[in-house]
Amino acid sequence: MASEVAAAPQLDPPEDEQATAVHKVVVPPAGKDKPEGKTKAKKPRKGPAKEPSAEEAPTVAAHPRAARAVARAKGWAGLVGFLAAGYLSMPTSTLAGAGLRALIAGIACYVAVWGGAVFVWRRLVVLEVKAREQELLEQARRAAEERLASGGTGARDGP
Repeated sequence: MASEVAAAPQLDPPEDEQATAVHKVVVPPAGKDKPEGKTKAKKPRKGPAKEPSAEEAPTVAAHPRAARAVARAKGWAGLVGFLAAGYLSMPTSTLAGAGLRALIAGIACYVAVWGGAVFVWRRLVVLEVKAREQELLEQARRAAEERLASGGTGARDGP
């Protein structure tokens, strides 16, 4: 029986630690708990591949004028929605009720204009990219015509 008492777990915390309800939990990094030889290789996804890569696709957030315009539109919409709803609901409600309605209307206007601004600027960014592409193609065509007119053969001037 003496061996049973000695094998019992110690329930008291060590003297240097305070008794608290929170204990540190050490979580191993992801993937370190599995043996190295038994990992599965990832299978490629089935389905259509994405057309442009993330680096090539123009985004509204990456376009400097578009990002500023969307942010400006969101700010003004939230402010105007808040002020208009607050002004229109003051005669019909208490101050707290009018404030709540104004806050909800400001948030609704903010979200609605944000969606609209992103919708419009997506198209504008794509149009700008296409226009720049056409401009570069026209410059390249003119440069090729000038090389041919000056007696060059184009890409190679040698035999």
